[in-house]
Amino acid sequence: MKITPAFPFIALLLFGCSTPYQQTGLTGGFSETQLDVNAWTVTFKGNGYTDREKVTDFNLLRCSELCLENGYKYFVIVEGREYSKEGSYTTPTTSYTTGSAYAYGNNVYGSANTQTYGGQTYNISKPMSSNTIVCFKEKPAISAMVYNAEFIRNSIREKRGVNE
Repeated sequence: MKITPAFPFIALLLFGCSTPYQQTGLTGGFSETQLDVNAWTVTFKGNGYTDREKVTDFNLLRCSELCLENGYKYFVIVEGREYSKEGSYTTPTTSYTTGSAYAYGNNVYGSANTQTYGGQTYNISKPMSSNTIVCFKEKPAISAMVYNAEFIRNSIREKRGVNE
């Protein structure tokens, strides 16, 4: 299969963007697991173009939305983890040879030129964030950091340009 010069450009258009705020899909996103009536584990996975801060923000955004969607106003993160999946990709190598030849008497003379493309290795880091949260209808009097779900939702939506 011959790869046309437009192929890398098309691939960049399709996959060259950071992960948007979305449910888990081909380019990443959020997922959640309900652990109790007021507790969830929320995970957000970014792709190789998504920075760690954006992943953390989108995880907190989903935590706040879950809280509000289920009639709660506050949440506490009881366990939080941030990590990344590391990998690398090496582009395929393709070589093209062109040549020319001419005859002079009983002899043939010629030249050839070979050009090789590809073979570059790219390191990829895909950040992920996971929070286990417990939600409350009233602000609990505990020593842990208590998040106001509506404030967090509005703040991150504005910061990241996420619409409802």
